[in-house]
Amino acid sequence: MTKTAWVFPGQGSQTLGMGTDLLDIPEAKAKFDQAEAILGWSVTEICQNEEEKLSKTLYTQPCLYVVESILADLIREKGHQPDLVAGHSLGEYIALYVAGVFEWSAGLELVKRRAELMDSAAGGMMAALMNFDREKLEKVLAENPDVVLANDNSPAQVVISGTPEAVQTVMSQVKAKRAIPLKVSGAFHSHLMANVADDFQKILDTVEFQSAKVPVSSNVQPEPAVDAEILKQRLSQQMTGSVRWREIALQLPANSIEKVVEIGPGNVLTGLIKRSTTDLILENVRNAAELPN
Repeated sequence: MTKTAWVFPGQGSQTLGMGTDLLDIPEAKAKFDQAEAILGWSVTEICQNEEEKLSKTLYTQPCLYVVESILADLIREKGHQPDLVAGHSLGEYIALYVAGVFEWSAGLELVKRRAELMDSAAGGMMAALMNFDREKLEKVLAENPDVVLANDNSPAQVVISGTPEAVQTVMSQVKAKRAIPLKVSGAFHSHLMANVADDFQKILDTVEFQSAKVPVSSNVQPEPAVDAEILKQRLSQQMTGSVRWREIALQLPANSIEKVVEIGPGNVLTGLIKRSTTDLILENVRNAAELPN
C-alpha cells in the first residue's frame, strides 16, 4: 500500500462556489445544516453568493472547515484513510478532526471562536514575498523585532507579519521578485496576536482532545505526533507561532510518505510541496467530481 498524507489548506484558498456541488449528497447536506445551527448563518449561502463575506476571516475559516471536513468524510466513506495528516494554519483544525482528536462540532465551535477573535485583531500587517534572498531576509528580521516570519511556505515563498511600519521596512530592504501585502485585519502568526491567543487559550482549555488515530504534523512543530496533550499544546502555540510548512513538506519522505492528497479548494499546498520535495505523487480533491471512486 502507498503511504499517503492528507493535507488541508487554510485561509486564502477559499473560492466562490466551493462546496455547492456537495449539496446533492445527503450526508453532506446534513453537515451543512448542522453547521448552520452552530454558526447561526449558512455556509452554503455565503459560499454561493457572498464573495466579499467569504473573503472575511470571520466567515472564511468556518466555511473552509466545513467544506474540507465534508470532503474528507466522503473520501473516508469510500474506504480511504490517511497515514499522516497536516493542515496549513486553519487547515490544522481539519487535520486534527480527521485524526479523531476532537468531534466535528467541537472543531467547528473552536474555528468559529478563532475566526471571531482573529477578525477582531487590528493594527497589524502581513505580506508575501516570492523569490527572495533568504539570507538577507533572516538578517533583516533579526534586526526588526516588530516583524516575524509568519509562514515559511517553500524555499521561494514566505509570509512576514508584524506592525505595518516594520513590514514595510522589510519589504523595502529585501529584494524579492514579488512582494504582496495580504488582505488581512491583523498580524496573524506573530507576537502581536498574544492577547487574542490568551483569549483563545481559555476556549481551547474547555475542549477535550483525544490521542490521534494517525500522526499529525503541526504548524509549529513539523515532527508528527499522536499524543493528545502534545497536539493541544502545539495548537495553542499556533496563533502566535510560525507556520513551518516548508519543513512539514521536507518531513514527508522522511516519514515514508509516497503520496499527498490535498483536500479542499485550490492547489496551493500541492504547489508548495512540489517546490520543497520531489518524487511524491500529488493529488487534489477540490470538489465532488474529484472524489475517488
